[in-house]
Amino acid sequence: MNIQELLTREFAWGFYLGCIFLVIATYNYLRLKGEMSRFRRHLSDKLEIEAETMKKIKSEGETLRKENETLRVKVNALNELPDRKVQRDLEVYARAEKRMLLNVPGFAPAWETAKTEAHHELAGEEAGTSAPKRIFARLFGGGSTAALPARADSAQAVVEGETTKNGSEH
Repeated sequence: MNIQELLTREFAWGFYLGCIFLVIATYNYLRLKGEMSRFRRHLSDKLEIEAETMKKIKSEGETLRKENETLRVKVNALNELPDRKVQRDLEVYARAEKRMLLNVPGFAPAWETAKTEAHHELAGEEAGTSAPKRIFARLFGGGSTAALPARADSAQAVVEGETTKNGSEH
């Protein structure tokens, strides 16, 4: 047997083919190994970035919680000022008025009349035709718990209504 015959046998062709597959497999193995290491580095970098981001988010959240608490305390302190209490009471009354206008039938016309009269009274006070101290003293605890005085024409109508019920005229 010579070398030429030995190199051309079926076994030799199988060996050559196996070597070719071995080279291809080794090439793919090394390529995939490099790709895996690249993916691991990428994953490591991504996890580091996400950890830093989560740390920043947590610190910002903690800062915002502290700031929120500080602002809440400041708002409560400012709401305790007398001027703020009056503004808050005014807002409460305005909201209550809206609810009453929507929910209570028959309230709206009487309320609108009362508001118009109060507006005219305030306009008179601002123009200097009446003394505002008397109204403020009654509204904000001037010692008396009585309501605002009735208008003269409505008081007269009440007196006239009572006299007609009793049978005598005015």
